Amino acid sequence: MGRIFDDRGNRMTPSQVRKNGRRYRYYLSSALAHGQAENAGSVRRVPAPEIETLVTDAVRKRLNDSAVVSDRDFINCHVARVEIQAERLAIKLIKKGSKRSERNAEKASFYVPWKKSALKRRRELIAPATSGQDVRPIRSETRVALVTSIACGRRWLDEIVTGNVADVEQIAAREKCSVRQVNMTISLAFLSPTLVNAAIDGRLPRGIGIARLRDAPAEWSRQHTMLGLAS
Repeated sequence: MGRIFDDRGNRMTPSQVRKNGRRYRYYLSSALAHGQAENAGSVRRVPAPEIETLVTDAVRKRLNDSAVVSDRDFINCHVARVEIQAERLAIKLIKKGSKRSERNAEKASFYVPWKKSALKRRRELIAPATSGQDVRPIRSETRVALVTSIACGRRWLDEIVTGNVADVEQIAAREKCSVRQVNMTISLAFLSPTLVNAAIDGRLPRGIGIARLRDAPAEWSRQHTMLGLAS
């Protein structure tokens, strides 16, 4: 996604860093890259997977478009610009020529609530049910991967419920992954709102990530018990 800007008009360029053998992608304000920090916007660096998933889901919902195309191709076809602001994303769509120009104009720009999570939220962590557990906050890269997977699971579940895909096998073939991978990802769509909000805000304790949250019990109270967290 190469059409992302900060709220001062600086293009945000895709960057990456490797840590412990893993690659983490993010977008960085070009003002910083050129040593002009004073010219950067209010948000200077954002996690790429989180922004890409949020934009893709918002645009698909806005256009009511569930076409079976890759997220990259979908964004390139429909999104003209994304501006990262302090508490929201300003998304501008590519205007399509048609007789319904007035209706298209109404859909051309819209906003999506978003706020970059603070790096440290120790006082707001969900407390473990028993003492002696690690109460450090979830790692930022773990949080991004988890939030991205939750959003993906919800999108795939919606495709099945609405009949846009026939079954999980069709999703697996499209995403080039196993059926089990699809089922495990969809299971994240059934997490309790408390756990989902804590994941988004970075308030889960360290050690709780995708692997521990997949295929969780259906009852929300049992999910907390399984993780050793207070209800």
